[in-house]
Amino acid sequence: MREYTTQMDAARKGIVTPEIKVVAEKEHMTSEALMKLVAEGKVAICANKNHTCLNPEGVGSMLRTKINVNLGVSRDCKDYDIEMQKVMSAVNMGAEAIMDLSSHGDTQPFRRKLTSECPAMIGTVPVYDSVIHYQRDLATLTARDFVDVIRMHAEDGVDFVTLHCGITRKTIEQIKKHKRKMNIVSRGGSLVFAWMSMTGEENPFYEYYDEILDICEEYDVTISLGDACRPGCLADASDVCQIEELVRLGELTKRAWAHNVQVMVEGPGHVPLDQVAANMKIQQSICMGAPFYVLGPIVTDIAPGYDHITSAIGGAVAAMSGAAFLCYVTPAEHLALPNVDDVKQGIIASKIAAHAADIAKGVPGARDIDDKMAEARQKLDWEAQYACALDPEHAKAIRDSRSPEEDHSDTCSMCGKFCAVRSMNKALAGEYIDIL
Repeated sequence: MREYTTQMDAARKGIVTPEIKVVAEKEHMTSEALMKLVAEGKVAICANKNHTCLNPEGVGSMLRTKINVNLGVSRDCKDYDIEMQKVMSAVNMGAEAIMDLSSHGDTQPFRRKLTSECPAMIGTVPVYDSVIHYQRDLATLTARDFVDVIRMHAEDGVDFVTLHCGITRKTIEQIKKHKRKMNIVSRGGSLVFAWMSMTGEENPFYEYYDEILDICEEYDVTISLGDACRPGCLADASDVCQIEELVRLGELTKRAWAHNVQVMVEGPGHVPLDQVAANMKIQQSICMGAPFYVLGPIVTDIAPGYDHITSAIGGAVAAMSGAAFLCYVTPAEHLALPNVDDVKQGIIASKIAAHAADIAKGVPGARDIDDKMAEARQKLDWEAQYACALDPEHAKAIRDSRSPEEDHSDTCSMCGKFCAVRSMNKALAGEYIDIL
């Protein structure tokens, strides 16, 4: 029998759980140092007790930056086999979390398949699934219906749930008054807003928060406090709606911690580059160092088809400034459900941002692989370079498609015998340097 309810409860009792031990080893730190951070809420180890195949990870600004991959079926793209391909591809490429955002069909078998086969953290947004599970329109659902779906997801082994607890009846008037350019762009947030508007009732995730905490404590589900009012364009960034919701999320964080329930706080969104670091610092202050989970941020609104790049720019600055968890963005963002190649490009862009930030933060061991790459390049050792690459197959394919001539096969086809590395190696070895 477990002598604790959640990872936070264990840490506060001084119990080294198997998950804490694994994460401490991964992060090159002692279990005691990690336990202190978990006990304080500055690190979350999302580990539902029913997710038995989980390879645990820690989420916190002082640890390696983690990335999440969103996927799931929709009414227009409903092939679960393709989604499973995306899952395995994402895990193989190093994604630490998978969020199932399915909005069509029988979602429970796929969710259970994820928690029985996938070693990455699994997240969901129960408000999406409520309409699908009950097959009833939004306005006919009750607060009890929403809470019961959260329990179902917890029982199914989901490690974290995004709940839009921070918007209330007051937010309805606020949104109308401030006339944002993009209003609410959070899908879950818009559903809660619409439900409150149609029923006249308070946000069920806010009103029944204590009962939800009981469920999360029972199964050790981490709450990811969703930012319903995250900015959907640069013009809405850092406005009253966003910041007031963040203040409420800070209050909800305290209440969760009092129940030994772990918390992550979700953040923007579309943010001008010069505001990204400030957004991270504001969250750290208001939410007392709870791990910050950001979408992007996307730093310009005009790059559909390339938003994996705009988000990687914002994500690197965000993670360097305190964000702990980056939600990837694919080239299909704002345009379509991502396909397998979109997922790959989104993961690579996000991994680059996370790794660049870890180097900047001085995370132990973060730069080791870069130093190995430098050594391999200095030796013109191409196989060693591929071994250090984020995507070895892609790197090798580019070189093989434009291979150098035989008499300078140790270089690449860009510089040939003009290669600076080749010339310096020969010069320092006292050898003749032939160029023509």
